Amino acid sequence: MKADEAIDIFRQADAILEGHFVLSSGRHSPVFLQKARVFMYPDLTERLCKGLADAIRAAGHDVELVVSPALGGLIPGYETARQLGVPAIWVEREGGEFQLRRGFEIAPGTRIAIVEDIVTTGLSSRETVDCVRALGGNVLCCACLIDRSNGQADPGVPLVSLAAMDVPSYAADEVPPELAAIAPTKPGSRHLSGGKATA
Repeated sequence: MKADEAIDIFRQADAILEGHFVLSSGRHSPVFLQKARVFMYPDLTERLCKGLADAIRAAGHDVELVVSPALGGLIPGYETARQLGVPAIWVEREGGEFQLRRGFEIAPGTRIAIVEDIVTTGLSSRETVDCVRALGGNVLCCACLIDRSNGQADPGVPLVSLAAMDVPSYAADEVPPELAAIAPTKPGSRHLSGGKATA
């Protein structure tokens, strides 16, 4: 799947929002990718995740297991794993740290792709990589639908994405006046779980 096709799917779902948004990372941005609007549509989600599975294979990664961070990575992780023909599990925050729960296990040396929805800073991906490595997994790559850092995020392993976007984001004390003039909204889900900001 080409980058413009992936972006077009987000546009079809009215998932590219403009305004003043506080991201899960705590940074401020004039653009928010509301992936939940894409995930409303199984056909669009399937197309994106098939493209992501193809990109993971094309990058030379022979994956045995997909691991995603909850909550945002659950749907793309599951569907990408289905396209790869491998199981999907996820990590959840417990005491502010990612943990493997629900009876999930990772056999030592298992070849793993971390699958996310949107990557902004790459911090939640790095935390997932650290968690999986501590359990003995062999993390081959991180993969996401959209890399909104335009290649700047560093998850600590190769990053595979369908599209990279150069979307500006600002620290809370660096918001430009034109953006500060718009009342901010916080459309992400991080605050619902009580987890620390990491997107």
